[in-house]
Amino acid sequence: MQVSSLNEVKIYSLSCGKSLPEWLSDRKKRALQKKDVDIRRRIELIQDFEMPTVCTTIKVSKDGQYILATGTYKPRVRCYDTYQLSLKFERCLDSEVVTFETLSDDYSKIVFLHNDRYIEFHSQSGFYYKTRIPKFGRDFSYHYPSCDLYFVGASSEVYRLNLEQGRYLNPLQTDAAENNVCDINSVHGLFATGTIEGRVECWDPRTRGRVGVLDCALSSVTADSEINSLPTISALKFNGALTMAVGTSTGQVLLYDLRSDKPLLVKDHQYGLPIKSVHFQDSLDLILSADSRIIKMWNKNSGKIFTSLEPEHDLNDVCLYPNSGMLLTANEAPKMGIYYVPVLGPAPRWCSFLDNLTEELEENPESTVYDDYKFVTKKDLENLGLTHLIGSPFLRAYMHGFFMDIRLYHKVKLMVNPFAYEEYRKDKIRQKIEETRAQRVQLKKLPKVNKELALKLIEEEEEKQKSTWKKKVKSLPNILTDDRFKVMFENPDFQVDEESEEFRLLNPLVSKISEKRKKKLRLLEQQELHGKEEEEEPEGKPSDAESSESSDDEKDWVAEVRKQRRLLQQEEKVKRQEQLREDQQTVLKPQFYEIKAGEEFRSFKDSATKQKLMNKTLEDRLKLEAKNGTLSVSDTTVGSKQLTFTLKKSEQQKKQQEAEKLHRQERKAVRRSAGVTPSATTPQTQELLCTAHELQHPPSRLDLAREATSTWQDGPLQEGPYNVHEGVCAFQHSAFDLSNDPSISSHSP
Repeated sequence: MQVSSLNEVKIYSLSCGKSLPEWLSDRKKRALQKKDVDIRRRIELIQDFEMPTVCTTIKVSKDGQYILATGTYKPRVRCYDTYQLSLKFERCLDSEVVTFETLSDDYSKIVFLHNDRYIEFHSQSGFYYKTRIPKFGRDFSYHYPSCDLYFVGASSEVYRLNLEQGRYLNPLQTDAAENNVCDINSVHGLFATGTIEGRVECWDPRTRGRVGVLDCALSSVTADSEINSLPTISALKFNGALTMAVGTSTGQVLLYDLRSDKPLLVKDHQYGLPIKSVHFQDSLDLILSADSRIIKMWNKNSGKIFTSLEPEHDLNDVCLYPNSGMLLTANEAPKMGIYYVPVLGPAPRWCSFLDNLTEELEENPESTVYDDYKFVTKKDLENLGLTHLIGSPFLRAYMHGFFMDIRLYHKVKLMVNPFAYEEYRKDKIRQKIEETRAQRVQLKKLPKVNKELALKLIEEEEEKQKSTWKKKVKSLPNILTDDRFKVMFENPDFQVDEESEEFRLLNPLVSKISEKRKKKLRLLEQQELHGKEEEEEPEGKPSDAESSESSDDEKDWVAEVRKQRRLLQQEEKVKRQEQLREDQQTVLKPQFYEIKAGEEFRSFKDSATKQKLMNKTLEDRLKLEAKNGTLSVSDTTVGSKQLTFTLKKSEQQKKQQEAEKLHRQERKAVRRSAGVTPSATTPQTQELLCTAHELQHPPSRLDLAREATSTWQDGPLQEGPYNVHEGVCAFQHSAFDLSNDPSISSHSP
């Protein structure tokens, strides 16, 4: 939902947002709605309320239940059921529809006027009958008392088709060459047609005679209006028994009382586009007139604008839903527009939830986030002394700056510079005085800002004018006379700093070249002080001689660049020495701190050292910390945190590690070396020798098998983790596959 406001009148656009293509399946549409936030948040008041390409006309049935719209391409008509909020049916046609009308209260009787002179009648079941008129039609109206259809078009005749008798009647002969629009008054049945000559002819259907002619073209031309062609009638609408509104092709709307041939009011759209439609809103005495670009709502008594609506696409037709504040538009786009203006009336019964929705939005208005915030850069924060707020909730980082509360900004700015308004006032007074002085006769005067640059530009301009030859090229505007660069010579913030490092490196020969210019500048300043005329150029080296030295410019430039770099290095070295001397002479004042609960005491020496380091450059601080051995990565600009972590092992991994540890201990206890006799050594020595032998010569599978066999033959062991039966089972059932063991080939059986 998109909300716009003009003259404090809220207009809600219910058709804004993305639309999904027709060829997508329902599954893909649902998937897109889940992914895209814009599609999910849109309000789809009526499902598939759109046309494949363009919508040309749109109307509402008399009972208000059905909305019918025609469009192209291919030519078709679509009917929407508002009670079901969906498409009821769609019928394709043979040719494009100029206009149509519902003769019944619902959609059961519809008449279509095509652009190929055919008239189609549709019933509830579909196509019913087709006939043709002699000339191309542009509009038609239905007269209910006599069941006559009146057709106007590219002819002076108004064709009449009687639906009760089923035949054409004698046409009405008008004085116009062609007729554009027509309408029938629902109160007394007066028939009116608008012609291309800018006239409105009124006929009485009972006598089939003309009862009056209004010359609207002459009345629409006023002293303020500018027209390039003869105004023709493009829209016509009756309201009540005596009121009629006429729209012209030049963008004027004329309001008439049928008892007078002079318009009561002439309203100009100021766009010069033909009026497409005119509607009356009786509850507020408003008229809704629309051209292809804008819909204007204005008071029919005073002509004062009430509000206006400018859609994104061009308009073809506008329909005001009866007894409500809803507008339906046919656009030069696939999607048809739905707009809700709560001031005009309540929402229709089939979408009454709109009233609750708009009331909640009006009760809790959401202002734009940036209305109450001020964007400031880091330099602005330094000027205001608010750099300590960086990282706090008072500043929200955004791009190359921060957003801060506008109230805090004004308060701090007033505290920092309480005389800012007085300075601003003095500057404005000075500007006004200089503007009045500019009207006087003045001598040749240079601007206050960038005088040397201005003098250089003046000299270059004079040299161009004095030159004997001129290239045939388009002359470029002078910077001094160009308004785009006017601020550069008025605002002191744009003053060129000749002492800066960038200026000295980029302009190494400025000091040499500008000597002559500085002399001339001093002479001009003396002229301004004493009011004398400009003196002649002082004697010196002529300008022609300067051009002869162009061959040595490159050498001079290189030498000057080197010289400037050496000077900059020396200046930087002197600054560092002075800074170091100041740091050494700095006397720290005693400061007292209160140690709160939960805090650790830190020596004052550390704070004094940190305070000294803060005045030094980053390079000096890093060197000093590296020398003292206190350099830490956490204190550098890379980051301010150090993380140490240990991998958490699962219960299964812990059990597996414990099982492996027990297994290794058991194997160490069981294995014995064959080369060591138990009687030769003590038990402790024997265990150490076995372990060392196993590490050097791991036992093969055959050795383990032989050991188990010999143990079984000699009898059960007195000590050890295995008995005889366990050894036999291990030998028989497991595990030792002796056929593939390479150690068998190297031992005797």
